[in-house]
Amino acid sequence: MSKQKLELTWIGKEKRPKLEPRILLEEPDKSYHAKQRVSEGDIFDNRLICGDNLLALKALEQEFTGKVKCVFIDPPYNTGSAFAQYDDGLEHSIWLGLMRDRLEIIKRLLSTDGSLWIAIDDNEGHYLKVLCDEVFGRQAFVTSMVWENFYGRSNAAAVSPAHNYVLLYSPLGQDWKKVRNLLPRGDEAASKYKNPDNDPRGSWRLGPIFAAGERHEGLMYTITTPSGRSVSPPKGSHWRMLEEDFWKMVNEGRIVFGEKGDNNPAVKLFLREVQDGLVPRTWWSHTEVGHSQEAKREIQALFPNEIPFDTPKPERLLKQVITIATNPGDIVLDSFAGSGTTGAVAHKMGRRWIMVEVVESTCDSYVRPRLKKVIDGEDGGGITESIGWEGGGGFRYCQLAPSLIVNDRWGNPVINPEYNAAQLAEALAKLEGFNYAPSEVQWWQHGHSSERDFIYVTTQNLSGDQLQALSEEVGSDRSLLVCCSAFRGVTAAKAAERWPNLTLKKIPKMVLARCEWGHDDYSLNVANLPMAKPDPVDPAASASRPTKTRRAATGNNNQGGLFEQSAGENQK
Repeated sequence: MSKQKLELTWIGKEKRPKLEPRILLEEPDKSYHAKQRVSEGDIFDNRLICGDNLLALKALEQEFTGKVKCVFIDPPYNTGSAFAQYDDGLEHSIWLGLMRDRLEIIKRLLSTDGSLWIAIDDNEGHYLKVLCDEVFGRQAFVTSMVWENFYGRSNAAAVSPAHNYVLLYSPLGQDWKKVRNLLPRGDEAASKYKNPDNDPRGSWRLGPIFAAGERHEGLMYTITTPSGRSVSPPKGSHWRMLEEDFWKMVNEGRIVFGEKGDNNPAVKLFLREVQDGLVPRTWWSHTEVGHSQEAKREIQALFPNEIPFDTPKPERLLKQVITIATNPGDIVLDSFAGSGTTGAVAHKMGRRWIMVEVVESTCDSYVRPRLKKVIDGEDGGGITESIGWEGGGGFRYCQLAPSLIVNDRWGNPVINPEYNAAQLAEALAKLEGFNYAPSEVQWWQHGHSSERDFIYVTTQNLSGDQLQALSEEVGSDRSLLVCCSAFRGVTAAKAAERWPNLTLKKIPKMVLARCEWGHDDYSLNVANLPMAKPDPVDPAASASRPTKTRRAATGNNNQGGLFEQSAGENQK
């Protein structure tokens, strides 16, 4: 039997949007900052972005590629439920496409030692794992946490659900353990260490002295306890140290044999000598990181008259993620902001944060007010007390700019009249791969790609004399991309020959083929699902069997058939 090549496929997988890299426009009236510094570590340059989260991720790509240390996302679970903030009952194929497009940008945003954490449940979790393997590579998978988000019992379920998953990926794969942080050793873990014999080295607990596995030469010996009993490693195990090291540890008082000297030996593990913290585990209990009801209570404390979110995440859950994955000052990104828990926790923990929320009313009614309370030190819930948060810092509120190209009344593509000169220069700089940085000295320097390569944007129709003067000012040791409405008296080929330090491009022709202009909504919407092509019909077979038609995609949540045999491969 030949091997089958299995691949995750879905209707419309081959369709990839040509995203417009929009610029971000700050709304100063909605930005918020503390009136004074609370500490030297206050961070003010956080960002709350309101708009389509796929376009927002694309807008962040140029500035933040390779700079984000931790991404935590809690996407719609595609459960079929009706959520007020999200359409969470979408066709399976659209959900996969939505996630693939966003994950590909997130992969570029992550730093080389960064990590991605995705909260998900059983409905799509296993498909998401395969999708992430495809986007990031299986070697990037670190592990999946099981979070006990519900500790009661549901009589309505066949088997009462008690957990969600948190998938963890990193460009470092398993080597991520070299950069991740340990968890603080809490009172419960420290309480396991006692000092019943008043050892001057402090509290200790007993540790194993035998290790399971293949027997190694030098680690198979017999010792005699103080009571005279002989002890050898049990079957299938060996000593953890050489015999000479064993007796050295006995002399140092690091090996104990029990009160009567007749027990199997055990090692004293001193609290002061163990790691500074605890290695994270894959089981996250509700007592450790909170649960869904705790999260709802946190939201209700902030907004007493309503519970606006069905499935918020508790602050303790985010604290655990951010503790393991980041250090103070690192960037944390959440492109499905929801109730704003990620930003609130990151802010309290001294991390820089970026959040994206597609629903403007959610931003204005819940996320902004929550963050303002955090900044003003008026949020006493969540992790506030445990970390001693007192307020400070701030954030900038940004909207996505409208599409750069629109059609005029005759259907011709033109520059959007809503753009002013500075916004146009910033947009074209981003499209051309330049960093937008207008010079206060050189009027023609709107941005740069290197120390000697610049961009100049103008809506003027430039003449040969103007280009000559510009070329002379730029000089032979620098280069300039000139984006203008038109240039008179010379062709592009002649211009390159006459002014080798200038590259001329016409607006808007220079960018028309780059993107899907005027597309503002890449959210989950069944109407966006492409129509499936009909299966080819074999004329010879069609006479002997009924015509086969493909099942309509819209409204079909059947997940069967997504793992399909590659064309041309035999079965038996």
